[in-house]
Order: sequence, then C-alpha cells, then structure tokens
Amino acid sequence: MYILMVIVAVLTVLVFVGWLGLQVQPTPFPDYPQTTATPLKTVPLRAGLPKPVDRFFRQTYGDRVPLIETAVLTGRATIRPVGSVNLPARYRFTHVAGKGYRHYIEACWFGMPFLKINESYLDGNSLIDIPIIGTDSGPKVEQAANLGMWAESWQLPELLVTDPRVRWEPIDDDSAMMIVPFKDGKEDRFLVRFDPESGQQTWTESMRYQKSNSADKTLWMTHADTYGVLGGYKLNTIGSVTWMSDGKPWATFKLEDVSYNVDVASYVRSRGL
Repeated sequence: MYILMVIVAVLTVLVFVGWLGLQVQPTPFPDYPQTTATPLKTVPLRAGLPKPVDRFFRQTYGDRVPLIETAVLTGRATIRPVGSVNLPARYRFTHVAGKGYRHYIEACWFGMPFLKINESYLDGNSLIDIPIIGTDSGPKVEQAANLGMWAESWQLPELLVTDPRVRWEPIDDDSAMMIVPFKDGKEDRFLVRFDPESGQQTWTESMRYQKSNSADKTLWMTHADTYGVLGGYKLNTIGSVTWMSDGKPWATFKLEDVSYNVDVASYVRSRGL
C-alpha cells in the first residue's frame, strides 16, 4: 500500500509539473531583421467587387490599396497538433504573396522549445515535417497547403484584390465567394463571411484535405477573433482555425509583428528560424 501511495504521489507531481510547464508562454521570436519599406506602392481598389468585399477594403485602405509582394508574420500561438492537449508555441510564417510560404513553429514547455515544426509550400509542392509524428506530402497535402496560403493572406489582405487570379462572386450583403488559383489551372473556393455591423471579415470556410491519406475533404474554417493595428494597417491579429470534424479550434494564432516587401528569397527556402 505504501509503495502504491508513493507511485500515485510521484505521478501526481509529474502531471502537475507537466501541466505547469504548458502554462508558461514562450518569449516571441526576434523581429525579422528587415522592416517594411515605406511608403508602399498603391493601386486603385478594384471595381466591381461584391458589396461586403468592397466595404471591407474601403474602410481598411480607402480608394487605394498597397501592393504586397512578400510578408513575414511573427507571433505566438496555442496549437493542438494531436490529441486534446494545447501547447504554447511561437511561430514565423514567411510568404511570397500568392505563390508560396514557409512555416516554422516551436511548441514550448516552460518556455523552451521541444517540438519544432517545419512546413513549406513552394513551387507548387508541399511538405509537412513534424518530429515524432513524421512527414507528409503529396497532391492532397498540396491542396491543403494552397488553401492555407490563401486563408493566411487575410493578414496581407490587399493581395486578395490586387492579384488578378483571385476572383470574387457575390452571395448576399454579408458574404461572398472567393475563388483562388491552384496548380495545373485548377481552382479552389472559400465562402467568406463579414460582420454585418463592423464590416470586418470574420469567417472563411472551405473544403480541405487533412492528410495525404484522407478519403474525403473536410470543412475547414478560420475565424478572425480580434483586429488590431500592425505595420500601420488594421489587420486580423488573433485568429483561430477549426476542422468541423473536430468541432473546436486546433490552433489560435496571435500576430505580433509583420514586415512587408522584405527580401525573403533565401529565407523562405531555409529551415528553422
């Protein structure tokens, strides 16, 4: 009995220490060494946009929108890559606007990284590399990555009305269909919802493969939780991502630093920070 009590006590302490370590938020990554070059070039807002889309962009930028070619997005997050345990994390997402990206994420315990995630979608090819869990790639992962790239583009939203490959179709006063390019001339679609009072973009919904061995697509949703000012523009600074099959966010991202139109030619093809 005594030995059993000791074992229970030790396990309780270990569980508590494990839980405590997950309550410590990591320090953010340092800012990207290059900052946004100002002023950014601008172009007139595209004509003929659906009503809620036009409203969103006019209240965000006015009659002219900036031209964004690259973006480096840095912040902290809570992620749940597997199971039900939420892990504190920090991240850096590097985008060549509308063409590809690299994700680097560190999940942390007591603020120290223990799981380093590298993902990329470059030249139409996608690779996910998560230690212990393994790697994944292939056509279905590429479809998922392409949707992820365009969903993340709401943090450089002007791309969605300056890239001629992106098309918009009206639905009603508070929603519209966004059609984005994929490889080999294919396209994908997002249902985009806007808040009827504030005019801010709130939800995107699309059908996305979860893994390379997924038999069917699953409804995948992103939600703009909070807006704030970064880089001189009002952006979605806190957002969450949910698979409908799961029913709750598997990740919440807090954007803390953004750099536009900086040199990422080598950085986007590297690994780690």
